[in-house]
Amino acid sequence: METTLKKGNPFFLTGIVLVAVLGGLLFGYDTAVISGAEKGLQAFFSGASDFSYTDALHGFTTSSALIGCVIGALLSGLLAARLGRKRSLFVAGILFLLSALGSYAPEFLFFKKGVPTLGLLVAFNGYRILGGIGVGIASALCPMYIAEVSPAGKRGKLVSWNQFAIIFGQLVVYFVNYLIVRSHASDPQVAAWTQAVGWRVMFVSEAVPAALFALLILLVPETPRYLALVGRDDKALEVLSRINGEDRAREILSEIKDTLTEKTEKLFSYGWMVIFVGCMLSVFQQIIGINAVLYFAPRIFESMGVSNNMLFTVIMGVINITFTLLAVFTVEKFGRKPLLITGSLGMAVGALGVALSNVVSLPAVVPVLSIMVYSACFMFSWGPICWVYMAELFPNTIRSAATAVAVAFQWIFNFLVSSTFVPMYNMRLGAMGDRFGHFFAYALYGVICLVAAVFVWRLVPETKGKTLEQMSALWRERNAKKMKDA
Repeated sequence: METTLKKGNPFFLTGIVLVAVLGGLLFGYDTAVISGAEKGLQAFFSGASDFSYTDALHGFTTSSALIGCVIGALLSGLLAARLGRKRSLFVAGILFLLSALGSYAPEFLFFKKGVPTLGLLVAFNGYRILGGIGVGIASALCPMYIAEVSPAGKRGKLVSWNQFAIIFGQLVVYFVNYLIVRSHASDPQVAAWTQAVGWRVMFVSEAVPAALFALLILLVPETPRYLALVGRDDKALEVLSRINGEDRAREILSEIKDTLTEKTEKLFSYGWMVIFVGCMLSVFQQIIGINAVLYFAPRIFESMGVSNNMLFTVIMGVINITFTLLAVFTVEKFGRKPLLITGSLGMAVGALGVALSNVVSLPAVVPVLSIMVYSACFMFSWGPICWVYMAELFPNTIRSAATAVAVAFQWIFNFLVSSTFVPMYNMRLGAMGDRFGHFFAYALYGVICLVAAVFVWRLVPETKGKTLEQMSALWRERNAKKMKDA
């Protein structure tokens, strides 16, 4: 025990990070479950007699959880400051659970089961928004929690595991959705079963990991930086000692205390550039279009002539996992910026390859491989690295508020991209027909990827190897220099 206190306990750190990344898994599970359920949902609500279920309404329904994500992200800063990181994540777990159950049976108490009506559609979207609030909270606080308990030299790698968990959650739900449909593949009425029941089973499958997360998060400690922020220095030192060892823990606590002399610093205390960079990282992560692919993967593969679209979605999920691991094991070696720039350029090649295949007659394998390249390049760059930046970029005294604002921007643009994708993808023009929409969507995403690479190259600082306290000093110095030059 004495040796553990002197050197720290790596198993303790691993354990609490594993619990935290379960929130990332739920994030991925909740946002991707719609990919398998959306066609069943569309068929179900298209049978309503009291309203017309249009493409625009379907686009909103598939993306409605993202409204909750914006709300949750905005609330995350307040919750993190008032309740702490740990209790806020518990709230997120409960919201995930309620959403899973409610999406399975939106008729509960108020509507007749199996009868699609406008009121039922509103109720269903309400449950999805509730889960989205949980996602918004978890998306901001899981990386924050991991960053605030991690040693500087391991922080990038450990925060990257959160993105791995997100992608793993998406892969799990792709596979679960595939198995749910596969379980009735021999049934000649499989389409009718999916329309009536299948999509419900897909949503309720999230209840198991949601309940597990809510229970396990109660067993981990609060972060030492939050404990120091609220004056619980003894408890902060205890947690730091178990992670880093006693001697290093005292040094870290001293550094933390030095940056917490002003607990109530305003959002722009370090200048506007740090907020701008954080928000634009979030915006670019979305407007490069990745979630349009992740949410509508089966539909996209079907349009490319792939017969077993659900199986190809699972294959894409496996590729995504593989390339996310590439980021996990290279982020501390290569740094954050090189991975972001390389990934942006690779995504541009993939997106423009898909766009070109809709203008020139090419074998179906070309757009399929291009989609895989596009997705894989995101997974080792913007997927994990943006979340690493969200955890590392902001100074201690404004981290909760700044992260909330930046992550809210992320979900706002996620909603805009996801809700506009189906109408944009289905646009028709002259002889090209709907191939014009396919071309336009991916050409647009490809160009945005190139712009993102330039943004990172010119404006984003490297955070590799820097403590959270050193990032506070960096932005204070930059702001002071800018004011002096002005």
